[in-house]
Amino acid sequence: MVIRKLFRFENAHIVRHCTSRRCSRSLHGHSYKVELLFESPSLDRGQMVYDFGLTKGMIKDFIDSFDHAITLWSGDDPAYLRDMKKWSERWVQLPVNPSAEQFARTIFLLVDRVLEQTDMVNGESRVQLVSVVVHETETGYAQADRKDAYDSTMGPTDLAAIIFSERVRQEWRDPAMFERLLRGERFVNPDVV
Repeated sequence: MVIRKLFRFENAHIVRHCTSRRCSRSLHGHSYKVELLFESPSLDRGQMVYDFGLTKGMIKDFIDSFDHAITLWSGDDPAYLRDMKKWSERWVQLPVNPSAEQFARTIFLLVDRVLEQTDMVNGESRVQLVSVVVHETETGYAQADRKDAYDSTMGPTDLAAIIFSERVRQEWRDPAMFERLLRGERFVNPDVV
């Protein structure tokens, strides 16, 4: 069975080297919608694939990192990166160009790792992330599945190359959650949220 959870965030970026002049040469923003599709071959004790309340912890914090922030590409001009970081408290720097496609891949990698390192205590069984759909506009979206997310020909897959600004990290429920995730620490879902 498959379930879908929708998140939203407002974000600014420049997508260098794309065809559209406005997109590639001017800072601009979007009202993003992010769909996470989860599946499981069975249901938990509440007869759910995965309680939506459980997505309001680390998963929500990682997605919310992009809200009212600037997403930067580490391969961009160093002066631009320096200026954006100087004038914005909230920013995320990715090792990939911040297109809708790369947002979908990045969010897939983050959420997949969270699930992989989480001990589930509510009877969940083999909950997997199926795909991430990132709606950049009302008419355009990108969708990444496991194959896309881990395809190194589409860009780096190393989460350690992502940098979250200090302000973003301070707003997480656990400011050390990213380091803990990178170290491979185990997380335990709450019994009740």
